[in-house]
Amino acid sequence: MSFSFGLIGYGHFGAFLHDLARRYLPGSILKIHSSRREPDGTRFFHLDEVAACDAVVLAVPISAYPATLEKIRPHLGSGSVVVDVATVKKYTMDLLQAVRPSCRFLAMHPMFGPESYAKRDGDVSGFRVVVTGHNLSPPQFAKFAAKLTEIGFALVEKSAEAHDRELAETLFLTHYIGQVIARGGFERTEIDTVSFGFLMDAVDSVRHDGQLFEEVCRFNPFCREVIERFDESDRHVRNAMLRVGPPGRGAE
Repeated sequence: MSFSFGLIGYGHFGAFLHDLARRYLPGSILKIHSSRREPDGTRFFHLDEVAACDAVVLAVPISAYPATLEKIRPHLGSGSVVVDVATVKKYTMDLLQAVRPSCRFLAMHPMFGPESYAKRDGDVSGFRVVVTGHNLSPPQFAKFAAKLTEIGFALVEKSAEAHDRELAETLFLTHYIGQVIARGGFERTEIDTVSFGFLMDAVDSVRHDGQLFEEVCRFNPFCREVIERFDESDRHVRNAMLRVGPPGRGAE
């Protein structure tokens, strides 16, 4: 029988996962469920049909996880594996482990998105996928890991807490700085340095992710500590710069 891939949610990242599935899972049955309007050439299915697939990928906002898990629970097939790709991991893993009756799950976080994929012209070599937990059998997980590495992804295994702590100091911090710069109205110019270009690339990559930015802060407890550290550092640098006086007239 053909492998079936179910995708719940068809926002920016969900559509990207659909593209990856079409590329790397040829011959598979792809089924999508979303409340959004169907894009041209893409058919959406009822939730119960998608939930019965072999792999059921949740590409919904983090805040929608509890309701989504409750809706799909009665429709999961006996062999279905719920795949959690949320940006935070401790919160969503706790939800998955609380599902009764228990379901098979795989919690992971792809450390890339459509922007980085496009900049690499579709070359995924070395893109990291962090796995923070699962309840698959050893042969099942080994098969999954082998498929990822065959494609070119780099698999990293890490606890959910370690993932969230490190993500707060990397991805969230990038989002935080990017949102500050975007809100300040800073733009590219014709005399940009290379380093400023890199900075604006980072800003552009997060400029339209306002909801994700807010939800990561809400559901990752380590983000508030990062904000406080950044604010303290910002005050230190700002005060040091403000103490630098204007140039004097010098000696007569």
